[in-house]
Amino acid sequence: MNKTKEYLIPFVGLKLGKHQFEFQINNAFFKIFDYDEFQNSNIKVNVVLEKKNNMLELSFKHSGTVNVPCDLTNEDFDLPIKGKMKLIVRFGETYNNDNEDLLILPFGEFEIDVSQSIYEMIVLSVPLRRVHPGVKDGSLNTEALTKLKELTIKEQKKEPKKEEQKEENIDPRWDKLKQLLTDK
Repeated sequence: MNKTKEYLIPFVGLKLGKHQFEFQINNAFFKIFDYDEFQNSNIKVNVVLEKKNNMLELSFKHSGTVNVPCDLTNEDFDLPIKGKMKLIVRFGETYNNDNEDLLILPFGEFEIDVSQSIYEMIVLSVPLRRVHPGVKDGSLNTEALTKLKELTIKEQKKEPKKEEQKEENIDPRWDKLKQLLTDK
C-alpha cells in the first residue's frame, strides 16, 4: 500500500481550467518522510491545479503552526508558518524531478503525487533560528534565560573616538614640526 495515497491528484478526468484541493497536514504526514523535528503540527495546504492542453500548473499555499523547541531556552512553542510554491508539470519520455520548479511525468500518467512537494514547501518555510515569542517580548521566565542574563556583559568600556586615538598616538617630534608651520 502506498503511504502517500491520499496525496495523489488524478488529473486525467479533470476538465481544462482550475481545480482546488485541500490537505490537512499533521505529524502523521511527516512520519512518512522520517522527519521528526516537530513535536506537533497543524497545517492547512491549498493546492490549485490548472490543467492546460499540454501541461499542468500547480500552486501550493500553506499556513498553520508547528510545535518546535526554542533555540535559546529549549522550551516548546507553536511557531506560525506560511508559504507558497509553484510547480509546472510537463510530459515526456521519462520521469524527471531534477528541477525544483519543473516536474516531467512520463506520457500515459494519470495522477500526480504532491506529497513530496508539500513536504519540501513546509520544511523549507520553517526558519533556521527559532526563538520563543516570550523571549522577544520578555514575558518568558525560565532557568536558561535567567542564566543567560547573569552571564551577559553588564557594561562595555567606552572606546575613545578615532580622533582621540589619533591625538594620543602622535609622536612628540611632530609637534615641533607643526610649530615651524605656524611660526611663519
